[in-house]
Amino acid sequence: MIEMETAIKHTIFIDGEHLTLEQVLLVARNKAVVKLHVSGKEKLLRSRKIVERIISSGEVAYGITTGFGKFSDVSISKEDCDTLQKNIIMSHSCGIGEPLPQEAVRAMMLLRANSLVKGYSGVRLELVELLLNMLNSGIHPLVPCKGSVGASGDLIPLSHIALA
Repeated sequence: MIEMETAIKHTIFIDGEHLTLEQVLLVARNKAVVKLHVSGKEKLLRSRKIVERIISSGEVAYGITTGFGKFSDVSISKEDCDTLQKNIIMSHSCGIGEPLPQEAVRAMMLLRANSLVKGYSGVRLELVELLLNMLNSGIHPLVPCKGSVGASGDLIPLSHIALA
């Protein structure tokens, strides 16, 4: 087991490419500090510009300027794009059961932040910074242990994190 003293000396930099299992454990169990690597920040900013261009141009893009699933042919106005994103989080925050252990939630938060840093989702930089600040401040949402929507199976637990 990794000693707490060791974890305190570690700062984990995420870039979407090089996170190791040992680093995940340092963060999840020992509360190592997590920071965004400059290359990750660049990828986030680049992909966000694409989303902003899509929204401002009115281009059709699934889940950005359209609804989801059966509503993929429903256009979403520029003014309603933010509301769509909030509503999808709220509608998927429907888990039940006992809360997951704090270690599991910390690992989920780190893994999601690292995945977002790959630069494929178009999220705002502030979202990843918020996740990392929550981790570094010891703030952990309650995530129910039961619930699944869709093929990935992680939409409900991640929605509870996003809702926070």
